[in-house]
Amino acid sequence: MNVVLYGATGKSGIRILTELLSRGHNVTAVARKLIGIPANVKTAKDDLSDVNKIAAIISGADAVVSAYAPPQDDTDQLLGVTEREIDAVRKAGKNIRLIVVGGAGSLEVAPGVTVLQSGHLPAEWVPIATSHAKALALLKASDINWTYFSPAGFFEPGTRTGKFRLGTDQLISDAEGNSRISMEDYAIALVDELEKPAHQRARFTIGY
Repeated sequence: MNVVLYGATGKSGIRILTELLSRGHNVTAVARKLIGIPANVKTAKDDLSDVNKIAAIISGADAVVSAYAPPQDDTDQLLGVTEREIDAVRKAGKNIRLIVVGGAGSLEVAPGVTVLQSGHLPAEWVPIATSHAKALALLKASDINWTYFSPAGFFEPGTRTGKFRLGTDQLISDAEGNSRISMEDYAIALVDELEKPAHQRARFTIGY
């Protein structure tokens, strides 16, 4: 499969890249600064600011994975990026699939009550969670083949165990109420979804 990976040098992106390569996929790794990418991997420099450039980079791909992370002081940059990614997929060919590394804030902790609405989210995480919820709404309103993959509440580098649970719109927590997933296991599930699509034009989530 030909996959274009945006944000390939980020914390989650580099782990997704490693998983894709380990399974033999042809990957184009895209980032503003190409640091830490294996020498044998095709690369492109881009900052997601121009629809036509994005469309040119993703032309001919089977799928695009966006692991873009906006700056902390302007998280709504995510919205412009999402709009441009949607438009670029339209230009390059709507059969291209877009998978977005999403957020957990829009997941439900009770029927009809999201993490954002619960009041339990630390204040410093509210802006990025709000921006991610808006980005999900943009994808839902689009006509492309999108998938939004929400991680668990705590999403950090860790261990690749291959053991996790998947869900749709509800936050996944363990018996003690902890919601977490390693970026390594998240990468497994994301590439699984690429290889065997089960959540097209839908959101899904993961946790232990």
